[in-house]
Amino acid sequence: MTDWLDILREQAETGAEMAREVPATLANPDISRDQVKKLFAALEQQAEFVEKLRQVLEANDFEPEVLVAAEALEERYAELAASAAERLKAMRSGEPVRRQ
Repeated sequence: MTDWLDILREQAETGAEMAREVPATLANPDISRDQVKKLFAALEQQAEFVEKLRQVLEANDFEPEVLVAAEALEERYAELAASAAERLKAMRSGEPVRRQ
């Protein structure tokens, strides 16, 4: 049987690490458009995975606090993906890098 809580815990740890690393990565003036595109795609993929995880947790009647944690993680990845999209947009328009 799959331990969904362990998966959620692992994803939360990864999400916390990404929340620390992504802003610094995006603020790096030497990052390429291709790197930002790949980072965006990875963050979007992670957000989709966590959304599916949340749906599984809901379908299996997990406690409300577990669902809230999954929703918060889903939002974190969506926000990180949005920041990558903003950085890519800025790169395309030639805007300078803003430090986080």
